[in-house]
Amino acid sequence: MDRDKVRQAYASVAELYIGLFGSREQVNPADLSFIGRHLGTRAGRVLDLGCGPGHLTGYLRSLGVDAAGIDLVPEFLAHARAAHPDVEFQLGSLENLDVASGSLDGILAWYSTIHLPPQELDGVLNEFRRAIAPAGTVVLGVFVADEVGAFDHKVVTAYRWPLDEISERLSRAGFKEVERLERPREGDQRPHAAIAAIAAIAV
Repeated sequence: MDRDKVRQAYASVAELYIGLFGSREQVNPADLSFIGRHLGTRAGRVLDLGCGPGHLTGYLRSLGVDAAGIDLVPEFLAHARAAHPDVEFQLGSLENLDVASGSLDGILAWYSTIHLPPQELDGVLNEFRRAIAPAGTVVLGVFVADEVGAFDHKVVTAYRWPLDEISERLSRAGFKEVERLERPREGDQRPHAAIAAIAAIAV
């Protein structure tokens, strides 16, 4: 993934993006429920990777979760810190998490892996598994299609996936799927889905 290209693309529309998507009220209630169900009771540290305006990080904190946000875009982080002053937000990326191995209880990657070229997804999921403790949870939001392919996302090129292939790649990285939520095309919204998986416990 060209991180500079993605950063610049989102920075150029940050104000508009925040206005459209920057509060939990603008999130589908079923999505909030899914996130809360799988990450809202985690006792340890949870990272919201690609946190954007920080609204979902703030939602997790409102549930009592020790959540922090990471994003590439300084404009998003400035808004997130102002909107959620009690939450920690840091500049960073998905590929190299600045945390000790096994130190996280959960990861939320809500549409933040969509700009990864297919050949880079496995490496990122392996990094998630390195960072998450056994029995920790990862929750992904993704665009879905019958075949892996790029499309013209409104901000910068993104990729959609068959959900079964996402599940298989999670499995190869050491996770086990526990639930999925699929939403078909509605109006001008593309089909999309969420998937939750648990980090396998070594035997």
